[in-house]
Amino acid sequence: MIWTPHATVAAIVEQEGRFLFVEEISHGKRVFNQPAGHVDEGESLQDATIRETFEESKWQIKPTALVGIYTYKAPSNNVTYYRFCYACEAIEEIHEAQLDKDILAAHWFTLEEVKARKEQLRSPLVMKCLEDYLAGKQYPTNLIYEHEHK
Repeated sequence: MIWTPHATVAAIVEQEGRFLFVEEISHGKRVFNQPAGHVDEGESLQDATIRETFEESKWQIKPTALVGIYTYKAPSNNVTYYRFCYACEAIEEIHEAQLDKDILAAHWFTLEEVKARKEQLRSPLVMKCLEDYLAGKQYPTNLIYEHEHK
């Protein structure tokens, strides 16, 4: 049997005490998540974070720190996900950009608003990443070495 884990990224973007979240449909349910997604072949983790955040929220961001690396085996499909979560600075919203077709809306939530949606979070990693960020877990982005492919 071949085991094929999925490499994913997520962005914690905080602005004036609010966090950037996206609303989407997953397995027929409306859920909330940090801007997040799969890493494309040949793409760096930070570039994937920038791309996914823009595609899902219309926000240009800059990763400033690694919050953590997380694993999760989803009960819905038995896939193991490796999530690289970055703390990011919001740079600019590009209003005329189009959201990914799977994204219903982007929102800025307070911590209390996120907690009120706990049952609607896409996975347990969403709250864990946010809790780690709030606990000050931030590591240099160069903690992860990515060999450049040519």
